[in-house]
Amino acid sequence: MDNWKENETELELTLQFKDFKTAWAFMNEVAIVAEEQHHHPTWTNTYNTVDIELSTHDEGNVVTDYDYKLAASINTILEKYEYEHTNS
Repeated sequence: MDNWKENETELELTLQFKDFKTAWAFMNEVAIVAEEQHHHPTWTNTYNTVDIELSTHDEGNVVTDYDYKLAASINTILEKYEYEHTNS
């Protein structure tokens, strides 16, 4: 999972896009896929920055195959965008 930071409870990704409109367009695409997969991210958006956390709450806030599947879908969506990966 390139770009994703994994710990015991979640996958994390922080992205910086060129502007708010681009960040929002990305989030709209992710929202559609997340709804289709019935697995939704915890995320925030501040201007051009999107912070994403994936964790399976029903399993006790751990990383499961649902999270890896959604992360892979997000990675596919990202192929259409120019962004900076800002995870530390």
